[in-house]
Amino acid sequence: MSEKIEDVSVLARITRGPLLKKLMWLGAGGAVIGLLILLGSIAVLYPQLPDTSSLAHYQPKQPLRVYTADGVEIGGFGNEKRQYQHFDQIPKLMRDSLLAVEDARFYEHPGIDVVGVLRAVVSNVTGGRTQGASTITQQVARTFFLTREKTLSRKLKEAMLSLKIEHELSKNQILELYMNQIYLGARAYGFAEAAQTYFGKPLSALSAAECAMLAGLPQNPANVNPIRNPERARARQLVALMRMHAQGVVDDTQYAAAKAEKLSVRAPGEVEVHAEFVAEMARAQVFARYGEAAYSTGMKVITTLRANEQQAAYKAVRKTLIDRELQQAWRGPEEQEELDNSLEDTDPAVSQALADYNDDETLKIAIVTEASRQRVVTVLASGEVITITGKGLRQAQPGLSPKASAKLRIQRGAVVRVLQQGKDWTITQWPEAESALVAINPHDGEVHALVGGFDFRTNQFNHVTQGWRQPGSSYKPFLYAAAMENGVMPETIVNDAPLSGLGDWNPQNADGSADGPITLREALARSKNLVSIRLVQLMGPDAAREWTGRYGFDVDKQPNNLTLALGAGSTTPMQLASAYAVIANGGLKVTPVVIKRITDVDGKTVFEAPPATMDESRRAVPARNTYMTASLLQEVARSGTAARAQAQLKRPDIYGKTGTTNDVVDAWFAGFQPNLVAVVWVGYDKPQSLGNHSSGASLALPTWINFMATALAREPVKEISPPGDGLMRSDTDWRYAEWANGGFITALGLDDQVINRALIPMPPSAASAASEPGFATGAQKGLDQSLFPDIHP
Repeated sequence: MSEKIEDVSVLARITRGPLLKKLMWLGAGGAVIGLLILLGSIAVLYPQLPDTSSLAHYQPKQPLRVYTADGVEIGGFGNEKRQYQHFDQIPKLMRDSLLAVEDARFYEHPGIDVVGVLRAVVSNVTGGRTQGASTITQQVARTFFLTREKTLSRKLKEAMLSLKIEHELSKNQILELYMNQIYLGARAYGFAEAAQTYFGKPLSALSAAECAMLAGLPQNPANVNPIRNPERARARQLVALMRMHAQGVVDDTQYAAAKAEKLSVRAPGEVEVHAEFVAEMARAQVFARYGEAAYSTGMKVITTLRANEQQAAYKAVRKTLIDRELQQAWRGPEEQEELDNSLEDTDPAVSQALADYNDDETLKIAIVTEASRQRVVTVLASGEVITITGKGLRQAQPGLSPKASAKLRIQRGAVVRVLQQGKDWTITQWPEAESALVAINPHDGEVHALVGGFDFRTNQFNHVTQGWRQPGSSYKPFLYAAAMENGVMPETIVNDAPLSGLGDWNPQNADGSADGPITLREALARSKNLVSIRLVQLMGPDAAREWTGRYGFDVDKQPNNLTLALGAGSTTPMQLASAYAVIANGGLKVTPVVIKRITDVDGKTVFEAPPATMDESRRAVPARNTYMTASLLQEVARSGTAARAQAQLKRPDIYGKTGTTNDVVDAWFAGFQPNLVAVVWVGYDKPQSLGNHSSGASLALPTWINFMATALAREPVKEISPPGDGLMRSDTDWRYAEWANGGFITALGLDDQVINRALIPMPPSAASAASEPGFATGAQKGLDQSLFPDIHP
């Protein structure tokens, strides 16, 4: 007690005596010296300040963006992903939320918030929660002109720049700059881009809870990124909501609702429409034209894709390959991670073990924490714990056996793929086979859908445009079309019987049958190889392949021998689709179009694809020929190898042909409705058999049907009509008008005769057509039998 009294008396003497005056003089002197030093520093640093006038004409880096024809974004390319929004385009709720969190006195201070500085000093000195004092203007100064080094000179420059910026720009301009430039994690710059990245929404669609999540990001986007750190993001969001409530941005009811709202944050790579292969095609073309500027000047590419058709194509391709993979033998886990036995399934360290693996929205990556033959427990990358039992373990059973090899074994730490089917989960594996689908409008060449493979991230090879494969029987319709120009009609009888005189080559039908005399129509419907070979014998291989060149096939990639009849050449899905488009549109050559328009950052068109001129100048094949070819393909889809097409789609205006190459290395279906052509391919990158029970009908056709079910949902039935002249209908089928009374080839390959003609003489016009250059018969030209590989589609 006496010590306290003594302290008080000492303090009293100090406050009454000359010591106080000395201390006051020292303080004043120190303040003057400090002020002089500050003024001197300002005098030295002010001339070093950068020119801020450029902010008034700010041109932000904006990425190259790619869209579908109906406005859905499918890709963005550039170091900074940004969607620039002018002040009046940014919703008031988002602006107010940000100001409540970052700078509540923004519209009151001159660039430096003295009240905020004093409040931060008091809080920091008294041991309260550490507070920063940077205004939004200061953050603009730092972001555009300064580093983040913590030095006195940098802080002085920041303060001076802030005052300078406030003098040159309005408050709204400063806020606009900030909300477009600031980095918010996940390669997103600005709030509009962040809204799309994290929620898949425009700013105008955000709720108060979502605005709070974004408003909390500027402080430390790496640590509170809602994708990578959902717990920290949630904690920061609650702080943001509290400040929004305190500032009156949300009332009591809205505050309670926002806290209770469960946010749906997009997974990495999650998009509305998967069109990565087309986005890359667009990027490559724009870069070739504009160079590096394409990635930073805000150019936009409008493609010809239709969003619903593209997504339907993506899902159809993946469904077929995933369904097929479920029937394959178990190949073992993707990897094996070390998991400490003490870790609970819900421990973040368990899901963190999957951080370096590519997750997938359908085939989710998972790590096993417990495994037995009856039950497997896994943890997803999201942290969700999944228990798999029963039929969900069927494919993986070889890896759950006590005698499983190290390669196949499923144990704690094994990294696997899991698939949700209804409410149940299944352990499966990543498909090894690939597939591709392309759909084009036959009347203008616009590509409505293009899927180049199962997953762009793991395999960027575009099988639609780069995959040269044997087309198998999907090539046959073009040979039939050539034969019809060479005197064979749909009612012609062709002998489906073994061929002789072909050396060691012994071609057969796919099912080993030989049905004898059948019509040309039935032969294509049942995909008879022996009939196709006889047709090529009739014309000669060289003449036949030259004819198919009219449809756009690369003639040099087709064999100049009888294996041509079995589709032993090479084509791409895009080329095959273009060829079928010629049949669908009545004989006009089609050029596929993917990029419709390119605009600059201001919306000015810098490139536009020329309109398609589908007139007689593009005539490749006579209209009457394409009509009869289409009628044959309609029969294939009605009663032949593709009968499921019309049956499942429940519409008669479906035309197409299956294709299966030797040993089922390639499986195809190519077909069309008169307003849309689609081609599907399935196979391995390194050619190998898809399995003895596989075929174009079992693999490619279901994909095609699944896609067309969506693509044609609103398309009225429209069968192809015969042209106005040049054709007539006999009692049994269509034939060329000049052969109304006979003269065409009525039988082929019967009684060891190559050709049997009707008794009525062939009209001179037909005779000249059958013998015109390029359509000589095999007997006239001789057969090249130097190479007949064992191709058996």
